[in-house]
Amino acid sequence: MKILMLLESDFPPDIRVENEVEQLKALGHEVTVACYTFGNRPEFEELPFCNVIRKTVSKFIHKTSVGCLKFPFYFNFWRRFARSILKKEHFDALHVHDLPLASVGVDLKEEFGIPLIVDLHENWPALIKDAKHTNTFLGKLLSSNRQWEEYEATVLKEADRLITVVEEMKMRIAAHGVLEDRIFVLSNVMNLRTFPELETTAVKNKMLFYAGGLNKHRGLQIAIRGLQIALKDRPELELNIVGFGSYEEELKELTRSLKLEDKVHFLGRKTQSETYDEMLKADIMLIPHLRSVQTDNSSPNKLYQYMYAAKPILTSDCQSLKRIVLTEKVGFCYVAEEAEDFARQLKLLITANSENELGLNGREAVVHQYNWERQRRELNELYESLELS
Repeated sequence: MKILMLLESDFPPDIRVENEVEQLKALGHEVTVACYTFGNRPEFEELPFCNVIRKTVSKFIHKTSVGCLKFPFYFNFWRRFARSILKKEHFDALHVHDLPLASVGVDLKEEFGIPLIVDLHENWPALIKDAKHTNTFLGKLLSSNRQWEEYEATVLKEADRLITVVEEMKMRIAAHGVLEDRIFVLSNVMNLRTFPELETTAVKNKMLFYAGGLNKHRGLQIAIRGLQIALKDRPELELNIVGFGSYEEELKELTRSLKLEDKVHFLGRKTQSETYDEMLKADIMLIPHLRSVQTDNSSPNKLYQYMYAAKPILTSDCQSLKRIVLTEKVGFCYVAEEAEDFARQLKLLITANSENELGLNGREAVVHQYNWERQRRELNELYESLELS
């Protein structure tokens, strides 16, 4: 099959999309990725696993994406771009990444008579609801969460196949009336063939580690307060934080107010390689997200990276995270937004992980189950079912 993918970013890089196009090429399919660019990248590029067609997007058009359900500029950009490709060349399937472009995909499906796959990387309505820019006065005028929920419930029924990142997300989508046999799960697991091999290091159960955005919904404020409580019994504990974001100054102020400057270390922005190095120095990995519809249905790739590095995990009780962490016995969960339970579960984790049993369970789980070699079978089945239909 010849497959046209629509992707709302420049490409590469995008690990998830790269894994998919590599597998589709291995299955004998020919993939073209259509994406936008802001600058000096070529309009056409031939990569080992796919072709890339880029179109420069103006800052104005890109900014209108926040209000794309109310104003047509952003969708019109994508319709013109994709239509120009489809008029020049025949494709057998249209594979659209993430919810916003699903309606563009539906229009093109009807116009060109090709099947549509919508690949949902995120729970988009919940993500928009939690985003800082949509909670400003202007953001609320431009982007209505209710409208996004209605859009999702309507447009996904028009897709021939759907991809989600986790089982919880699959069941949420099925509740819209989409047949379960049309929904496939491709989690953000690791491709062990391309990921650097990580050595297992000695665990001292002393250094906590967080990497990611410094935004309020990531829940680091709960982790910092919980650390203060845990220090009464475990004075050796420290926390290293890699990342940046809109909530950084509030987190630093909280650290100062709790007199934890010598215990909580903000390491700032790091490259991927530098982040891995810091991760390997640490003992306990944190995923402290506040609970929401979005985080209950998420599959963060850092979860699998931590597991592969044989590091125990302390996470809030977001449904999808809790299921994997407790089922695979790779860490402990605390009640989100409860600092005292964070401290309690942290101490239980340290007691249970004296020989790094939890970390080693994680390494085994990734090697034998949570990896792209196993996950790609879902993508195979999806396209096989599409060819047979």
